[in-house]
Amino acid sequence: MIPRRLVPPLGVALVLLGALAVSARGALVAPTAQSLAEDVATLAAPDMEGRRSGTPGADRAARRIAEWLQHAGLRPGGEHGTYVQPFVIERGARLRTANTLEILSPAPRGLEVGRDWTPHGGSPSGEVAGEVVFAGHGASGAYGSRDDWAELDVRGKIVVVLDGPSDGGRVTRLEKLLAAKRHGAAALLLVGDALPPLDATAVPVGLPSATITREAAAAFAPRARARLRVDLDDEEQRGVNVIGIVPGTDPALAAEAVVVGAHYDHLGYQGGVMYPGADDNASGTALVVGLARAFASAGGAPRTLVFALFGGEELGLLGSGHYVRQPAIPLAQTVAMINFDMVGRIREDRLIVQGADSGSSLGDVLAASARGGVRLDVRGSPDGPSDHTRFYEAGVPVLFFTAGRHPDYHQPTDTADRIDAAGMARIAVVALHAIERLAGDARPTYVKAAPRPSSQGGTSGGAFLGALVDPRMAGDGLKLSATLPGSGAARAGLRAGDVLIRIAGVVVDSLEALRREVRARKPGDRVEILYLRDDDAHGVTATLGVRP
Repeated sequence: MIPRRLVPPLGVALVLLGALAVSARGALVAPTAQSLAEDVATLAAPDMEGRRSGTPGADRAARRIAEWLQHAGLRPGGEHGTYVQPFVIERGARLRTANTLEILSPAPRGLEVGRDWTPHGGSPSGEVAGEVVFAGHGASGAYGSRDDWAELDVRGKIVVVLDGPSDGGRVTRLEKLLAAKRHGAAALLLVGDALPPLDATAVPVGLPSATITREAAAAFAPRARARLRVDLDDEEQRGVNVIGIVPGTDPALAAEAVVVGAHYDHLGYQGGVMYPGADDNASGTALVVGLARAFASAGGAPRTLVFALFGGEELGLLGSGHYVRQPAIPLAQTVAMINFDMVGRIREDRLIVQGADSGSSLGDVLAASARGGVRLDVRGSPDGPSDHTRFYEAGVPVLFFTAGRHPDYHQPTDTADRIDAAGMARIAVVALHAIERLAGDARPTYVKAAPRPSSQGGTSGGAFLGALVDPRMAGDGLKLSATLPGSGAARAGLRAGDVLIRIAGVVVDSLEALRREVRARKPGDRVEILYLRDDDAHGVTATLGVRP
């Protein structure tokens, strides 16, 4: 049931959302609060399971969105005449049949994979054999820890180390692996209380490795010899974008396109709790679908309109990144991209629009589109960790519409009953006018914005690193899925695929740990970052900027 407070009185709706007259075609009618609320509720419902890309819940959401676009009369913009554009989320590891760990001497014994031990997901496949050497917690003397490798000769040997912190502080799995590799070990066995899943140990270091139980470790006698064989295969996980097209009506402009987009994915289940993602980003998805219905019903616009609902945003802008590489309309013919993310909780009638400086006429477009009592907080910078970033990086002018974050962001409490659908409907009116302008006016010229100085704007926005993190890697370092253009992370040379291990000497093994370390500092501060790239550790200094 849709809460009554989400739906404005009919008279108010007619005043705010009255049809926009469009010459030489049907009327362009904005989506109603009722329809927006219903679509948000559908996408945030329990059967969508939080819409985490690569899960059945996200697949159900994608099918529903495709049905909406088809019913509205949009042409398919995906692969093979469908509305769906698949993309690869990840290539993970899976066990094959030849994984073995056996004690060769002095008392031969085989250990059972899945019960006594498990290979690490990032381990290379292959076989090693040699003497077994114990190296404490595997600490290397850095960051106040003791040096467990001092006076040990581990070259060509299988090293056993304990999981967890040493006496001098915490040492991560990756740091233990890197130390073992640096000292010439043939393999590393990590003794733990539980066997981790393969995806929790997926970061590669180029050294055969595994976790063994404490009971299994007790079977290794002093100076024992062992053989480890790791046999893993790649397993591909896929997500999808959903794309519908409203062809252009002006023969002189129809070959050009405006992309109107939002991500439909969210976080799924975490710790057994569903994260419904009503505002993030069922709200943006519902708004884009509503805009698609409006333009399709009216007969289109001078330029072609591409309505794209992206998957994999929460995993690092994966869907939009794939679209930019495989666009429905070539990017050279894409005049602009408008992105909607978290538009369901407008406060004090204030709508943030970023990216006005990314195209020559975008400021004028916004000035002409403001109406319905919505106050536009226009910002020139296209900064912002959402899908428009991929388009901006590729040379497309962008606008990013958002009502901003709130305490329910990335929480199980981001539910449909907290959505302000009446506010969404007023945002839709602004969006319709902006799209109308972009679809019919002179094409904006792309402008490469200069990086903002670290001190710009004082400290009111808080410190900002500008690194997008793949949440699946939490617990084993933080894998970067992207860095924002001009950010401290980008200027320091960090890039997608790098794995953060420490910031300012502090282990960052979760997104919250990273946020905590950044928030504890101010714009302009310099931080030392330890990260993994191409199987080796590197250090860099990054200067924090101002949060957009």
